[in-house]
Amino acid sequence: MSAIRLLVLGAVRQHGRAHGYQVRADLEYWGAHEWSNTKPGSVYHALKQMAKQGVLLAHEVAPSVAGGPPRTEYEVTAAGREEYFKLLREALAAYDQKADLLSSALGFMVDLPRAEVLDLLRERLGKLAQWRSSVTDYYTPEGGPQQLGHIGEIMHRWVHSADAEADWTRGLIARIEGGAYSFAGEGGEPFVGVLAEGQENPYA
Repeated sequence: MSAIRLLVLGAVRQHGRAHGYQVRADLEYWGAHEWSNTKPGSVYHALKQMAKQGVLLAHEVAPSVAGGPPRTEYEVTAAGREEYFKLLREALAAYDQKADLLSSALGFMVDLPRAEVLDLLRERLGKLAQWRSSVTDYYTPEGGPQQLGHIGEIMHRWVHSADAEADWTRGLIARIEGGAYSFAGEGGEPFVGVLAEGQENPYA
């Protein structure tokens, strides 16, 4: 599963239609260049590749003011929308993904209904418990890592990570159950996480 695919699809979808610079600026606004592989070149490459694959539709809309090739705007196709929601659901429910994928999914979770997000996060909790259990089948945390020599530190970290992730996930579930954020289908004022045309990115 690719974080940059989820990020680019989600960013384009939020605008309806967006050119590469807008997508790049949004991802920098979210700090994604710090916690994922969304460097400028990778963003433009992903846009072009995803257009070739049919998940984005490319429109040449205006000549470049610098005299280069026409500026291209992208929009999400039906296939892209399907992939976007598939990636989003998988990332919210998974326990073993890289931090960039989970962070990407958190940035778009409000595109799903509240009840579905809660179900996916509870699924994640169950998977974390199973993963922890698979480690403790042959490693007893109470005995400390030294029982397996310094290699025990690996298992010790796995258990610690599973416990920390489960604790964080329970906290997120509680906040969402308590009414935090505006999810799909709820009306209200959703958080605006994109830069308006011409708006300067304060974090660039």
